[in-house]
Amino acid sequence: MITLDEWAEIRRLHRSEGLPIKAIARKLGISKNTVRRALRAEEAPRYQRPARGSIVDAVEPAIREQLRLDPTMPATVVAERIGWERSITVLRERVTELRPVYLPQDPAGRTSYDPGERAQNDFWFPPAEIPVGPGVVASGKDAPPVLVMASGYSRWMLALMLPSRHAEDLVLGTWELLQRLGGVPKQMVWDNEGGVGKYRGRGRPPLLSRQFAEFRGLLGCEVVVLPPREPEHKGIVERNNDYLETSFLPGRSFVSPGDFNAQIGDWTGLANSRRKRVLGCAPSDRIAADRAAMAPLPPIAEASLGWHNRVRLPRDHYVRIDSCDYSVDPAVIGRLVDVRADLAQVTVRCDGRLVACHDRSWAAHQTVTDPGHKAAADLMRAERLRAKLAAPRAAVEVEQRDLSRYDALIGGGDAA
Repeated sequence: MITLDEWAEIRRLHRSEGLPIKAIARKLGISKNTVRRALRAEEAPRYQRPARGSIVDAVEPAIREQLRLDPTMPATVVAERIGWERSITVLRERVTELRPVYLPQDPAGRTSYDPGERAQNDFWFPPAEIPVGPGVVASGKDAPPVLVMASGYSRWMLALMLPSRHAEDLVLGTWELLQRLGGVPKQMVWDNEGGVGKYRGRGRPPLLSRQFAEFRGLLGCEVVVLPPREPEHKGIVERNNDYLETSFLPGRSFVSPGDFNAQIGDWTGLANSRRKRVLGCAPSDRIAADRAAMAPLPPIAEASLGWHNRVRLPRDHYVRIDSCDYSVDPAVIGRLVDVRADLAQVTVRCDGRLVACHDRSWAAHQTVTDPGHKAAADLMRAERLRAKLAAPRAAVEVEQRDLSRYDALIGGGDAA
């Protein structure tokens, strides 16, 4: 067998120098057949020691039989079952080699993300006391939900507390976070959240709520709704929820949802500048590439998002958003009014004229009254009552019948 250097020299002399086989054999002092084999070879020569048998070969059929019965059987139990009395090391090696044949492996998937590809979304319910109204403090599952968004490539994290989980507030919150993110990812991943849509099985698009379907069309992205009880498909945002609970929340107190959002906004800015081991850098080092690959934010009029309703104002001059009632100028009772609410305000307009503006109530089942609306309603009721009392009473004419008709009825005519 020729060496690697001889093989390389044979091919050089033939390909570069153009020497024939006979000349190469004479020059290197080897046979012509050796030269021919070297020129025909598709790979370099390697020394291989001839395979020798193992003491385990004789009992391999018995090992296979035991693994067929139970693929997870330990090598020590296999040795006991087949009566193996020699070295357990060589037997264990053969069992390890044969086991995958009878027990297919279940490899763990490693998800990778391209820039601008995907953002994961989830709700976090902070176990902290949040004052949401006069004398109303919410905590845990009763607290307003926090919408958490995380970009897959850069791990950029954003969070915003919302008044509710309704589709209208979800759309408003998602739009605000996307504006902070600076672009629209190709995919928005969600749990089987009622305000977003419903998972309908693999291979079928989700059944989105009307508000989210319209929002998806405005954004021009894909909305993925995950099957129930599969949180591993959005592990980034799930870990962020734990991170918020252990790193952001301890030692903090809040006076309102607005205070909570201010504090968590400042903290996420700091967290995004911290180095992550999985990335080898901080999210702030990757966010530029992430944003460059995202679609630009579309020109969406914020007035088109959120809560919208057109109703005829009833006599009690209140309109309802979610579970709360808000007063309206009683001068437009009986007329059609346009009701709109975002995350901060509730506004009512009649023929384009503003007739009510209130801060949005974060506490449920509240009645929000503008003192001016109450005073106007009281004045209108007082004027109506005064006008009613001042109106003269109309004379009522009563029919008077002839008394003789009654005499005729009872048979009491004139005496004879």
